[in-house]
Amino acid sequence: MAKTFRLYIKDELKIEKETFLNEQQTHYLKNVVKYGTNDTLTCFDNKNGEFICEVIKLDKKAGIIKPIEKIKEYTLSPDIWLLFAPLKKENTDFVIEKATELGCRKIIPVITQYTNTTHIKTERYIAQSIEAAEQCRRTDLPEISFSQSLSDVLAVWDKKRTLFFMDETLQSEPFLEQLNKNKTDKAAVLIGPEGGFSAKELETLRKASFAKGATLGSRILRAETAAIAALSCWQLIAGDWSNK
Repeated sequence: MAKTFRLYIKDELKIEKETFLNEQQTHYLKNVVKYGTNDTLTCFDNKNGEFICEVIKLDKKAGIIKPIEKIKEYTLSPDIWLLFAPLKKENTDFVIEKATELGCRKIIPVITQYTNTTHIKTERYIAQSIEAAEQCRRTDLPEISFSQSLSDVLAVWDKKRTLFFMDETLQSEPFLEQLNKNKTDKAAVLIGPEGGFSAKELETLRKASFAKGATLGSRILRAETAAIAALSCWQLIAGDWSNK
């Protein structure tokens, strides 16, 4: 029986095909969770699903595993994207982790007029999302985009994808009402920075045919809280929490 430890493997997994672990994975299995030869774990490859894998070799710098049984098919998460203005390191880590757990298919850091951090590290975001996917048992990884300005993102937006932006001015309808009127399985949620959107940005968003303003109640939420609340609302009404 497989132990509960789970890893994302970059290489394609196939039954009986030996696969090398990277040095970090090898170290963690051998020295942290104390795995050894013939122990089993579950692995996924963001392509073929999830497998029970047997440890074939585990020494100081090299590890080899072999898939012996497929236990879950590859499944794409719902087609919901998250666009958010990067925050301080710990808060951004939190957003990436929770967006992954909540089933985001794509995460796009966007630079707005009031974005207050310049420390944007895409590789760190990818690592955070992988760790979260390993923990929450999804078989796909979210796509993490490089940061872009909000204006650049909007300029090439696919108009068939509804963009729900969270409106701190409270001049928009409640998000659940917007979702019930504009239920779609291809959408995105946009969360502004701690200082909110600028007047010009709000004007641009309100004029965009594909954008819908929405509120998350009368209280002003921290950006990371708003991201979790908005994604949860979408999953409840239109995602894989719903009874659609």
